Amino acid sequence: MIITNPAFDYDQFGHQYASQRQTDPHIAAYVHAALAGAQTVLNVGAGAGSYEPQDRYVVALEPSAAMRAQRAAAGKTPALIGRADALPFDDQAFDASMALVTVHHWPDMQRGLRELRRVTKGPVVIMTFDPAALPEFWNAAYFPEVIAVEQQRYPTLDFLTAALGGQCQVQAIPIPLACVDGFQEAYYGRPEAFLNPVVRRAQSAWGFVAEATQQELVQRLATDLASGEWDRQYGQLRTQPFFTGALRLLISIPDAQP
Repeated sequence: MIITNPAFDYDQFGHQYASQRQTDPHIAAYVHAALAGAQTVLNVGAGAGSYEPQDRYVVALEPSAAMRAQRAAAGKTPALIGRADALPFDDQAFDASMALVTVHHWPDMQRGLRELRRVTKGPVVIMTFDPAALPEFWNAAYFPEVIAVEQQRYPTLDFLTAALGGQCQVQAIPIPLACVDGFQEAYYGRPEAFLNPVVRRAQSAWGFVAEATQQELVQRLATDLASGEWDRQYGQLRTQPFFTGALRLLISIPDAQP
């Protein structure tokens, strides 16, 4: 399968997204620490508003009407309509900016990242998944087609750091067992969640896999859960407090001006 456009159609398929993808407090602590002392923050690809700090002035930018509606339903500040590759803001307009699990949806990632750097005085904070580390999670054995999609869509860490420039730090983020942000690795110890189509619809990679193939993949997992095979191989994960997989936080600080 060749992905020619990485953007997921949230207006068609993302109406239940916010019910599954919520702010996880453990992960949020890493995000908010990365924003340092910033008082003004731009959130690009803001979605339903997860991880937006409540103690800063946040401007959200979100192109999907369905996602903006979910912000309103959750009582979040309304988002501006816009795209990452054409930010409607002056140079260095914000103390910090954030783009969380969104870069892989951008058709022109490099331009979007340069725009983030242009409008930001201080740290640019990117939450993403390292495509090289995706096969380390057990779902690669059950859902290889989904992992193949993800590896095509997620940019490499080298690409991100080169596009942003400055001084870049990459943190591997441990995921808690009861993580409430329903990306795939959030269910490392709760495999039954993947049998729920609502859970899968909140993970955009499934939207690039044919429905018939999805059913085959899910049935493979269901069979191994029923037989106990999954637990024989991975059962220790059901009680493992944290799992460090492919989730990464990249923090780019601009070089000092002469």
